[in-house]
Amino acid sequence: MQLQGNGGTQMKRKGHGRSGPETVAAPDKPWHQLTYEELCRALIAGPQGLNEREAEERLGRVGPNALREAEAVPLWRRLLAQFTDFMILVLLAATAISAFLGEMADAITILVIVVMNAVLGFVQEYRAEQSLEALKKLTAPEARVLRENREMRVAAHTIVPGDVVLLEAGDRVPADLRLLEVHDLEIDESPLTGESLPVCKQPDPITAAGVGIGDMDNMAFSGTSVTRGRGRGLVVATGMQTEMGRIAHLIESVGDDMTPLQRRLDELGKILVVLCLAICLVVVAIGLYQGEPVYRMVLTGVSLAVAAIPEGLPAIVTIVLAIGVQRMIRSRAIIRKLPAVETLGCATAICSDKTGTLTQNQMTVRQVWVSGERVDVSGQGIEPVGEFFAERHDLAVGAEGAGVGFAGGTGFAGGAGASRVAGVAVLTGGANQLRNSTGPGDAATGTGWADLDDLLRASVLCNNARLTGGEPSRSRKGASFWGSRKKNGGEAPAGDWALMGDPTEGALLVLAAKGGFLHQDVEAEFDRVEELPFDSDRKRMTVIVRDGKGQMMAFVKGAPETVLSRCAFARWNGSEAPLDDDRRRRILDENERMADEALRVLAIACRPLPAGMPVDKLMEIAEEDLTFLGLAGMMDPPRPGVRQAVERCGQAGIRTIMITGDHPVTALAVARELGISSRSDEVLTGACLDELDDRQLEEKVPRVAVYARVSPAHKLRIVRALKSRGHVVAMTGDGVNDAPAVKEADIGVAMGKAGTDVTKEASSMVLSDDNFVTIVTAVEQGRAIYDNIRKFIRYLLSCNAGEVLVMFLASLMALPLPLLPVQLLWVNLVTDGLPAMALGVDTPDPDVMRRPPRHPKESILAGGLGRNILIWGTYCGLATLAVFAWGIYLGDLPLARTMAFCTLTFFQLFYVFDCRSDRYSVFELGWFTNPSLIGAVCLSGLMQLAVVYLPPLQRIFQTVPLEPTHWLVILFFSGGWLLLAGLRHFILRPFGQRGRGRALYGQ
Repeated sequence: MQLQGNGGTQMKRKGHGRSGPETVAAPDKPWHQLTYEELCRALIAGPQGLNEREAEERLGRVGPNALREAEAVPLWRRLLAQFTDFMILVLLAATAISAFLGEMADAITILVIVVMNAVLGFVQEYRAEQSLEALKKLTAPEARVLRENREMRVAAHTIVPGDVVLLEAGDRVPADLRLLEVHDLEIDESPLTGESLPVCKQPDPITAAGVGIGDMDNMAFSGTSVTRGRGRGLVVATGMQTEMGRIAHLIESVGDDMTPLQRRLDELGKILVVLCLAICLVVVAIGLYQGEPVYRMVLTGVSLAVAAIPEGLPAIVTIVLAIGVQRMIRSRAIIRKLPAVETLGCATAICSDKTGTLTQNQMTVRQVWVSGERVDVSGQGIEPVGEFFAERHDLAVGAEGAGVGFAGGTGFAGGAGASRVAGVAVLTGGANQLRNSTGPGDAATGTGWADLDDLLRASVLCNNARLTGGEPSRSRKGASFWGSRKKNGGEAPAGDWALMGDPTEGALLVLAAKGGFLHQDVEAEFDRVEELPFDSDRKRMTVIVRDGKGQMMAFVKGAPETVLSRCAFARWNGSEAPLDDDRRRRILDENERMADEALRVLAIACRPLPAGMPVDKLMEIAEEDLTFLGLAGMMDPPRPGVRQAVERCGQAGIRTIMITGDHPVTALAVARELGISSRSDEVLTGACLDELDDRQLEEKVPRVAVYARVSPAHKLRIVRALKSRGHVVAMTGDGVNDAPAVKEADIGVAMGKAGTDVTKEASSMVLSDDNFVTIVTAVEQGRAIYDNIRKFIRYLLSCNAGEVLVMFLASLMALPLPLLPVQLLWVNLVTDGLPAMALGVDTPDPDVMRRPPRHPKESILAGGLGRNILIWGTYCGLATLAVFAWGIYLGDLPLARTMAFCTLTFFQLFYVFDCRSDRYSVFELGWFTNPSLIGAVCLSGLMQLAVVYLPPLQRIFQTVPLEPTHWLVILFFSGGWLLLAGLRHFILRPFGQRGRGRALYGQ
């Protein structure tokens, strides 16, 4: 029996109908190993498809062909989660106590700050994890199936195992299929495997064991797309049982770990709260022992709690990270999860997919071999802009006229008929000539140009792809080579170019267009008569064309060995020559050289055909006695600037690791071109990885820079192995196959243009320009933001330490409260907050990308930060207490409190300049290199003056006006230390504080 395919093409099938009980049996072998008969028995199905009753019953048993939805987190729960921070809970307790004691101003102020922090966090964290929802969108909404031998369209979610699905070019595969019949079927599996080239499919069983997804050429997987041909297959898995569903399972199994910054701040918050409670208990106990009233001691305890806890810290961290997000957006990196701004700054390993991330995911012809000479082709992607450079000549295309076709642009050489030299066709002339680069206007030299023209023309005619979009802007002379250095060459094309069809054929179209052969122009001169499509057995494609005079010509392209075996002649230095053993060996050697450079090589040939012969007879001789025209070597080229980005990451102590589903030879060649891999590095394939247990893999990862032929589960294992070695891992990716590893990584980086919704939703950061180079900017920003967070933590905690000390000593000395709770809140939230936020946008230190990554377990107080906090906090507390004591000596408690209040405030406004760097003094950095800080200090100073001199604010904050003599004392104690602080950097420099390195970890 034969089944009729689309367009009337006959397709053979194997086997027969259904048999067996009315349950779908689980096969004892993988689906790709089953014969047709075994497949039908296992699925209780046949080529005619199920009937409606069977389909409904199976749908009821196995469920819809859809991915499981993630449980949505209610908005109220997300908002409530913002109030679970330990420091926030202590502040809420202080609010309640203040309200109970009648201090409503303090209570309201604290509550407002807590609510503001919660709202900020809620807005930034609003986006829920939507990976599974994005995966659902990849499922085809409709599919063509056979039901009772009748073709029909059904909703994709109603497809069940045993259904027969029909596929054709442009379709998205709705479920996992075992293919029964194919006709020139190719499927783009890059979203699932990372393989940049479409996979040619066949229906026969695969008997080999241990076959990966990328090598199952008799299977079609859910979510992949048909790029060419047609076929049909039996559904073997739907919904969560598909390979796409397994990825969904992997995503579900990945938890949301805290980032290093979150862990550090969480630890810091707990330490501060414990210290705060301990100090409060000691002070209250001492006061009660000394006979102080309970009311006064409770108020003192609340004041100490307010002084000890940096109320603005959570809000400022959130705001500074949000500002970092805006900076990242300007650098084309979109942050989806706020703490990820910092996490990338401590990354020690960047695991990157190859296709579409390190490379452009656009096949590009890099080399052509014609007339015994290699010609390198420049240009990137599908834009037809580039130059041709021969080994012995620097060549550029540009010529008079834009004619296409042979000999005069209208027909084949010889005019009335296809002429032959030594029995083969002669293709002469052409629209574009290769010139030496000796200067514009020079006559064409050499004989290589005509042979290349013929190769480019044949590349267009033996092709089913289409290049659309921009149109070339031709010069007055009609030259159509864009990007040439020739001053009389054509101009660059305008508009965006798009490629439809097979990427390999598209690369040939772009190649031809770079030489001036637009497929629209070439095809206007010829009619296609017949085509023998490419398939995995023939390994070649042949077309027969007819020109305007009725003359016939055959063009063939395919695997070099296959095409060369059918060639009797070769174009050589502008003429035909017999294809003797010497020339054949030279061609094969060149093919091997190109393959060793990870190029995919195609051979192109042609021959004339007799006029008036029936088409079926022409087809019989179309592939005999061919004339070899040349070789075209293509690859998916690296993105511009990636090599420099990899080098810069290396200087910053960060490893770049390639993880791809592509072939090991191709992966290694790209890795070496980009500087990712050296000759001493190992390449680990998925098959080898399967033989390693987790411990063995952990031992391997320090020596492996390239992983090839890997599955999504492999990527997940690699990321986990790196994390177990102590690495902070960033994982970049674009396809569905990257999503689990992207989510498992400390920070997942998705591609914005080429990336799937799945990967974007699983990621922490999206690169809107799909440029690996942007990651380097993100690394620098991440390090700078972490440094800035340390700056304002030093600033805030030094000031808070001073506040605690002055309150603590005053209570021990039985002095009145030097500062009221509302004054402490004003200092902590206003005069502290604005300069702290300005520190958060400070410029990076000059050496930020010349340091090794910090250790992920390093305390946020490391590197002398804790020491600085204690030193300057002590100075602040003693200076404030001294001024307060002097005010008490003058006999005026409101005056003493106002002076202490201003001393504390202005100390902080001066001190903020010293907090800009641990390595460089403000004299080296420059006073005005952070305009935001200057503005914040001036604004805070003016606000403090308003509190002191404006009557309405005086009543709220219980202040009194100060005289000039009071200000002299205040400025002496608050700012006199600044010169000594600047000298500190020079004093400590010989001891190696600046640029102090840390050993690399995670090795």
